[in-house]
Amino acid sequence: MKRALRICASVVALAAATAAMPVAAMADWLEDAAKPLKGTEVNGIFLDRPGYRAIIKLLPEFEKKTGIKVNYEIVPYENAREKEVLNFTSRGDLTMALVDLVWIGEFAENGWLVPVDDLAKDKAITDPNLNLKGFFPLLLDAFGSWGGTVYGLPFDNYSGLLFYNSCKLKEAGFDKPPATWAELKDVYAPKLTDASKNQYAYALQSRRGETQSADSFMRFLWPFGGSLLNKEFKSNLLSKESQAGLNFRQDLLKYMPPGVVSFDHAEAVNALAQGQVAMITEWSAFYSTLTDPATSKLGDCLAVAPEPAGPAGRLPALGGFSLAVAAQATPEQQKATWLFIQWATSEAIAKAYVEAGGVSGRMAVYEDPAIKAQYKFVAPMVASWQAGVPEYRPRFPAWPAISEVVAEWGSKIELGEVSVEAGSKEIGTRMEAILQKDGYYDGKKKLLQ
Repeated sequence: MKRALRICASVVALAAATAAMPVAAMADWLEDAAKPLKGTEVNGIFLDRPGYRAIIKLLPEFEKKTGIKVNYEIVPYENAREKEVLNFTSRGDLTMALVDLVWIGEFAENGWLVPVDDLAKDKAITDPNLNLKGFFPLLLDAFGSWGGTVYGLPFDNYSGLLFYNSCKLKEAGFDKPPATWAELKDVYAPKLTDASKNQYAYALQSRRGETQSADSFMRFLWPFGGSLLNKEFKSNLLSKESQAGLNFRQDLLKYMPPGVVSFDHAEAVNALAQGQVAMITEWSAFYSTLTDPATSKLGDCLAVAPEPAGPAGRLPALGGFSLAVAAQATPEQQKATWLFIQWATSEAIAKAYVEAGGVSGRMAVYEDPAIKAQYKFVAPMVASWQAGVPEYRPRFPAWPAISEVVAEWGSKIELGEVSVEAGSKEIGTRMEAILQKDGYYDGKKKLLQ
């Protein structure tokens, strides 16, 4: 079901406050703000992904202007949350939190993040052009906000997009991509699949783990009108809509490569890049991989569109992060970290960031004619961020445990080891036990996701 975007009250208030700030008298507010903080160090975690490599390319500019040193450790995504949680619980040296969509609830409820409102009260270290209204509202809500409070600013954000081989579609008689999931399966897939030639219409990344739970299983709930939970936080997986989406996923398997249930993102992207499949639904961040001649044979055949719509509309996968100031940092470190986060997510460097390979959460940069002309993913990504579901994957602290359950039984469903109905029932039973233990049914915790 389509949901209206929810803009937190504090977002609106803070946006209004920053909009009313006078233009900085100095040519560069950042240099002036950083003068008392020269020599301060910011410590954070980065991932080995294009968005982080892009900001690393631009870092010398920030460090030269501010005298602030930014230390980062590049960590595999699979280890990032555990490493941050250990650091925060032991009051370690991280001054900045990298907050995934599904970690925001856990990090905020444990008091590990400093609210943006508190930081922005200090005008001396707050960009006069902070302009929170300049972020896509969906991104600021989903990635940076929890329980009505803004904690982080969107960074390295993704949308699920349909990447396809336009040459293969043309050869099959199609001059445009499928608009709906039903059209993809019933009209396009039969003409694009020839198992004898190892040619398939579509590949769905489904490896057990977060890839299965978030990128495969959840992808077929929302567009079909389903969801993981209902309003009372009970399982909604046995609803007619959820069952329709999960059964659709099973029906689509016959048009996918053998072994697709073990495909991670790299394997799905490579299947399209090397010509084994004609279409994939993947994160916008993989655009650079698919355009690079060193990793892709697609060339001018690469095309990009929004994810197909289901009976409930187009509700694509939503992923990415925000950057937030860690509560455990010293006052000076918090100020320096706040300066870095504002700079890294600012409208001022958005174009340079995109040109370096990043994906900005700022709306203005995608209105730039040069950016729209150069990057094919921009128009469909912007379209996908106009509406969506912040809790596409639940953002509460219970998600990691629930994700493991969904990954295990979602894989068994996809492999045909259990029926869609039986697997859904098992996930629901185990998920509700986790939520019961965590206090969601006895009033100890608010029903926030």
